[in-house]
Amino acid sequence: MNPIVDAVIEYRFLTKLRSTFIDAMLKKISKDGRIHTTFNQNVTATGRISSAEPNLQNIPVRTPQGREIRKAFVASPGNILVGADYSQIELRVLAHLSGDEALSSAFITGGDIHARTAAEVFGVPQAEVTKEMRSAAKAVNFGIVYGISEFGLANQLGISRKRAGEYIKKYLERCTGVRDYMKNAVESGREKGYAVTMTGRRRELPELKSGNYNTRSFGERVAMNMPVQGSAADMIKLAMLRVHDALENGGFKARLVLQIHDELIIDCPVDEAGPVSKLLHDCMTGVNIEGEREETARIGEKLRLNVPLIAEVATGKSWFDTK
Repeated sequence: MNPIVDAVIEYRFLTKLRSTFIDAMLKKISKDGRIHTTFNQNVTATGRISSAEPNLQNIPVRTPQGREIRKAFVASPGNILVGADYSQIELRVLAHLSGDEALSSAFITGGDIHARTAAEVFGVPQAEVTKEMRSAAKAVNFGIVYGISEFGLANQLGISRKRAGEYIKKYLERCTGVRDYMKNAVESGREKGYAVTMTGRRRELPELKSGNYNTRSFGERVAMNMPVQGSAADMIKLAMLRVHDALENGGFKARLVLQIHDELIIDCPVDEAGPVSKLLHDCMTGVNIEGEREETARIGEKLRLNVPLIAEVATGKSWFDTK
């Protein structure tokens, strides 16, 4: 292959980064020198909060060059940013909803969830799990509740459809709780006409009655995914309420400024960093246990999982430093 091909691909990538994120963000700077997004509660069907004008949830994070953009988002003068995000929250919700012993045990005992899943699926000691085995287990772990197909997994891992199908088959044979959850979720969706989160929030599923195969298949994926992603969305919203109340009741000057999927960011005076970091961690990991408001306490009870909640906290001058 001609060496110029790689250079052209990199040029296109960097050009898109500049036009889509850097140049576009510069136009959104307000008179106070900050960028202010608009958060929407009722746009996504799963209940996740979305961001618009500009969409700060779309800032790249998977590439080194893309992550550099986060360095432009800094704390107020004299402050630092305190950030935390849930560790594998949707997989933890899946473990709870499915009651799968292998998946739940991996979270309860800790360690590398993907390596443990690979060991279970491929029937080898964890010390003998290869990079390929772990990659396959990770892809299936994250993709299974979205109804990942042989074709999709094959493309993601760069393997044959036959091998991808074998990975999915082995996973479902070992993780029978997940397999049964997926089957029951679809059957429940057909029977009731909707999927429901742990808090009781519904999403209608008219797609399951469609005469079009692709539409029905989409409905089946939604039936499996909505209880998981929707419950995780409920959890982060409840955590936001807990953080707001704790900051206000504690007399802190720190303020919650950003929510990105499973991540919360606080703009915090330097001298409050220690207690605010602990507060953020405790509010997120204890979202289903404690609460100042009666209504959040009731919701938190519904979100109690049978596996631990983990939130990883980091601090820094920029958003880049907190991830």
